[in-house]
Amino acid sequence: MKIAMLSPIAWRTPPRHYGPWESVVSLLTEGLVDRGVDVTLFATGDSRTRGRLVSVCPKGYEEDPELLPKVWECLHISEVFERGDAFDLIHNHFDFLPLTYSAMTATPVLTTIHGFSSPKILPVYRKYNKKTFYTAISRADKHPDLDYIAVIHHGIDPTQFIFRPEPGAYLLFFGRIHPEKGTWECIEAARRTGMKLIIAGIIQDPDYFDRRVRPHLDDHRVVYAGHAGPEERDRLLGGAYALLHPIGFDEPFGLSVVESMACGTPVIAFARGSMPEIIEDGVTGFLVHGLDEMVHAVPKIQDLDRRQCRRRVEELFSVDRMVEDYIRVYEQIGGIKADGKK
Repeated sequence: MKIAMLSPIAWRTPPRHYGPWESVVSLLTEGLVDRGVDVTLFATGDSRTRGRLVSVCPKGYEEDPELLPKVWECLHISEVFERGDAFDLIHNHFDFLPLTYSAMTATPVLTTIHGFSSPKILPVYRKYNKKTFYTAISRADKHPDLDYIAVIHHGIDPTQFIFRPEPGAYLLFFGRIHPEKGTWECIEAARRTGMKLIIAGIIQDPDYFDRRVRPHLDDHRVVYAGHAGPEERDRLLGGAYALLHPIGFDEPFGLSVVESMACGTPVIAFARGSMPEIIEDGVTGFLVHGLDEMVHAVPKIQDLDRRQCRRRVEELFSVDRMVEDYIRVYEQIGGIKADGKK
């Protein structure tokens, strides 16, 4: 089976720090290569893969302001579909825009819908519903207007995260700094519990950071650690007492939540979106409704067994499970085994 894997080009695949979609694409691509699947990765020119790499965009446009995103997105997507007939399947991780190119080839197109940035993008998904194939990344993110061939949770490589059996002494916010991710709520929870808070992630909303976050930074009780690459991510997640995840939207999935649990660190999250699918309430963390419940849950973290967090990731959210799930979908779509046999 020959797969064309279409990655976004906002960041390198895999990303150096932030880039959740690119991270999932990389893990899936390398997992497929490990199983002998012929994968061509369409990504930025500085991307890394053991499959074939095809690129037209030299680097992620979020890392090079000279690159006009729409121009390079069009060139990138068209490169895949102009070569489409050379593949058994095109796996799209680039949101809705590639669907508008899908009539250029007879090759089946599978789109992993990584979330809906706005209801305004739904007309595209509706138009290509049943003409192409969709997978959801959580049951919570399935839209009633669309048909899905499967729900496939993201997976991570647990070996990239060191399990730490003993809890640390600080609370952690890990993610993009934006109102919908609840950075300020974490600051308030830390203040009310008297615990130190470390904040890590890209500043996606500079105005919000300047107004609601920066005034509280003191390099002692509230610390901003920057965007945090893979090694720093593992250290911060593993060394935390708990990860706080007070999301203000129905998050389709939460990679940082799974990564935290892989380190053994429980998560206290607002019970929205996919959180009830990821966190086992009272076992690997707590699902709460609002800031008051989050504050109340913090002292209860010490009663949880961190080994249960790691075990849940290994059983439900590993890259091996994700790869096997996608192989089954590929075979269902194409009627071809991953080894190329009918």
